[in-house]
Amino acid sequence: MAARTEILVSGRGGQGVVRLGQILGLAAVRQGLAATLLVSHGTETRGGYVRSQVVIADRFVDSPVVERADCFCALSQEAYGRFQALARGTLLHEADVVPGDDPARRRVVVRGAELAAQVGSPRFASAVFLGATARVLEAVLDRERVLEALRERLPRSVAENRRAFEAGWAALG
Repeated sequence: MAARTEILVSGRGGQGVVRLGQILGLAAVRQGLAATLLVSHGTETRGGYVRSQVVIADRFVDSPVVERADCFCALSQEAYGRFQALARGTLLHEADVVPGDDPARRRVVVRGAELAAQVGSPRFASAVFLGATARVLEAVLDRERVLEALRERLPRSVAENRRAFEAGWAALG
């Protein structure tokens, strides 16, 4: 594992951005890693911008701030516009979020809304992105630990969340 792995998830309120960050951090801690979660959001309760910054390390995390994201999940155009300069690694996004001329780095379209609808509801899109993120970070986070954290943080709709996670994992196949 790298000394420090930075994950940035951003979107609009209600998209599961905070929960996704919580699950990733919990999975890391359950593996015996150090993890921090820093959440920020606009003043709106739903629909405003939200950002989760997760930093994972094999020992103490000196700063919870993501400065160069190894993985950036852009769940909205606003999120991409605000934070794309911080992405140095893989950029996961819905098809309509990132302009076609985005330079360099690894870009992966994750059809979260479409895959979630196949599972049963668009509300499972964050679990789709969790699966895709876990695949990107499989050298850092153990897949089973992420699934355990998903079950713990979202105890309702366990089967649907698992299917959505698997769809996100497979999307990066």
